[in-house]
Amino acid sequence: MLAKVLSCAVIGLEGAIVEIEVDISNAGLPAFQLVGLPDTAVQEARERVRSAIRNSHAIFPNKKITVNLAPGDLRKEGPAYDLPIAVGVLLASEQITANLENTLFVGELSLDGTVRHTDGVLPMVSVGRSHGLKRVFVPASDAAEAALLEDLEVIPVASLAALADHLRGDKQIARYVLDLNALAEAQVDNRYDFAVVKGQEHAKRALEVAAAGGHNVIMSGSPGSGKTLLARTMTSILPTMTTDEALEVTKIYSVSGQLPADTPLMRSRPFRSPHHTISNAGLVGGGRLPRPGEISLAHRGILFLDELPEFGQTMLDNLRQPLEDRTLTISRASGTLTFPANFIMIAAMNPCPCGFFGDMSRACTCSPSLVTRYQKRLSGPLLDRIDIHMEVPRVEYEKLADNRLGEPSARIRERVEQARVIQRQRFGNRTVSPNQELPGESETGQPTTSSKAHRILTNAEMGPTEVREFCQTDSAGQALLKAATRQLQLSARAYHRVLKLSRTIADLAGSENIQASHIAESIQYRRKESN
Repeated sequence: MLAKVLSCAVIGLEGAIVEIEVDISNAGLPAFQLVGLPDTAVQEARERVRSAIRNSHAIFPNKKITVNLAPGDLRKEGPAYDLPIAVGVLLASEQITANLENTLFVGELSLDGTVRHTDGVLPMVSVGRSHGLKRVFVPASDAAEAALLEDLEVIPVASLAALADHLRGDKQIARYVLDLNALAEAQVDNRYDFAVVKGQEHAKRALEVAAAGGHNVIMSGSPGSGKTLLARTMTSILPTMTTDEALEVTKIYSVSGQLPADTPLMRSRPFRSPHHTISNAGLVGGGRLPRPGEISLAHRGILFLDELPEFGQTMLDNLRQPLEDRTLTISRASGTLTFPANFIMIAAMNPCPCGFFGDMSRACTCSPSLVTRYQKRLSGPLLDRIDIHMEVPRVEYEKLADNRLGEPSARIRERVEQARVIQRQRFGNRTVSPNQELPGESETGQPTTSSKAHRILTNAEMGPTEVREFCQTDSAGQALLKAATRQLQLSARAYHRVLKLSRTIADLAGSENIQASHIAESIQYRRKESN
């Protein structure tokens, strides 16, 4: 007898429906075959399914069983097909009878029939809903994640035996209902607040501007000046994520297997701080079937790169595209995938290998040539994509000994959110599309995905058209820009970034037009080009 059950594969961050066909035949010797480009984990499902069925008080047919995972040209990986394969075997052997149209099954099986957690449930359920499916059976531990999407009946499955009883009608499993209101409030990490940062008023102001407009920042200063603390406090002044943003971030963490078990929806903005010894694939993503790296895990949040010159040159160069396009494209023989990468990069570095070049309190032990070589590790094209360059000086004793608290993050966040509201109203539904390959198929016939046009939410995401329309200034501002372009040798990209930053400063000030004072503050955040 032939049975068909629907499941799902994950390609990049998107799902693809997989139809599992199970045929049980009396012809030939008993065997259990899997076809349809299964990887090792899928091939091993034969032993897990066999044991799970037997340990769930059911009969595993001693016949020739053929399981086809369609479409046959899409490579299947991971253990998520265990549960649908087991259901297909029970259906084909007529141990259960049920109408499974518009129903999706996802889950890994233990040998005793328990259904384990599966990565990527949210994108799987999402594609199921887009295909008109009405009901999904997922592991009980992943039911909250699946229930984030409305208009779907989510059935939490604890074991194969319980699922079989449910499908027979013997004992129904209650539908999982998630209280979305309970997830509405983001949990702010109170360990890091601007109020506890001593001194560094100039740096705090720069980070406020960066948070308001989504601008990238690089901080340079001697060891212990507070660069890492300033970076960690940045998330405390960023606006709360919208529901759409939270779902985007949750999908990335779900596919990566980093979604906390007690957190079905990511409400706090990510803060990723990879060590400089990270591999290139770990930073930008990759693998035979590419997975998101730290750049995508920082989407809608902060990517903090401490000791920036210590990162490999290749990795630093790979940052250029995501910093410019807000997406990251990875091409492999099996296809081309695009991951979101709309983050704020906060980078920190010492001015020299010993860390005390330019320090007024301690003498630098590095030779001038060593200092130059160290600073030259950062290429001009990379630095050109960073809007705010600032020095973080050593904090004096008088400020360290002052027990008074500074301005709290909550108050700064109110100004940032107000500026973000102005930007959303300004841009409306305008979108920007980075130059990517069009959707289609690779030379091997595997599907490719391309980045979709995304809505402009911050000033840093403006393209040339938006800069020309929204970043006009008066004659005094034009004169200041002209002088700065000549003296600082600003490139065309740097010129536009000065205008974007000026627009953010004007938004924080509640000014409809960009004034010369706003441009002056923006210019002071640019680095001086060396001849």
